[in-house]
Amino acid sequence: MNAGASQRREASPAPRAPHALARLATRALWDELALHPKPGLVSFEDPGAHGDMDARTFMRSLFALRPHFAALAAAGAQNAAFADLRAIGIDAEAAMLAATRGVNTHRGAIFALGLLVAAVARIEAAEGRADDTAIRATLRATWGAALAAHAAAPGTVSHGALVGARHGAGGARAQAAAAFPAVFDIALPALRTARARGADAQHARLAALFALIACVDDTNVLYRGGLAGLAFVQTCGRAFGAAVDPLAYAAATHRAFVARRLSPGGVADLLAATLFVDAVGRTSR
Repeated sequence: MNAGASQRREASPAPRAPHALARLATRALWDELALHPKPGLVSFEDPGAHGDMDARTFMRSLFALRPHFAALAAAGAQNAAFADLRAIGIDAEAAMLAATRGVNTHRGAIFALGLLVAAVARIEAAEGRADDTAIRATLRATWGAALAAHAAAPGTVSHGALVGARHGAGGARAQAAAAFPAVFDIALPALRTARARGADAQHARLAALFALIACVDDTNVLYRGGLAGLAFVQTCGRAFGAAVDPLAYAAATHRAFVARRLSPGGVADLLAATLFVDAVGRTSR
């Protein structure tokens, strides 16, 4: 046996099991739900700007999704085609709707987290380290062409599709086709910078959330508030960094979003994706 090859095998830890990656994905959804004050969004404190869902709805959803994240991880480890991942995602969406009695709690998160779970599993199956660069490279190399075609194809009739056609907002499909720039170029740097400066988990996650609010053309906001609503939301997002009391500012912004019935649900999905990628990098195999 070649000594160098033996040493490389010993230095490469075993890939995480599908259920372990599913647990990280589910925990990311839990942490997103638990974050408060979170402008316009559902948390354990209140339903935000929503009248058809609350934290219990989200809890039923996220636990229904866990086995499907495990299936996506197993498929990713086997270098499955995008069509296979999409089929698992469709099953996951059906499970979500059954658990929530027809309420869309996590459709965008299924898409974003599902791809990221599959990418991490693919990297680790090849004895690689699933850092930010490797995850983005894997998304592009393994499923990039299919994601680009999916982003360009007509979608199902949805709020996101309607405002995308009206305002040119790309939504979840465009984010995936570009290997999630909002996650890797905006939210993760904000999260890690806040943490490096001594912020606790709540403050660091709020920093990431508001960084996303400031930059993302959220299709849920566009559907509810149009361009004026989006401008208001993004202005609020940009002001977070100058707030003397970030928690008080977040709470006041939450009240303002609720009063205007504005809910950046796409941003919430991207925050969950951010928390998953961060957890992958911070946990050992």
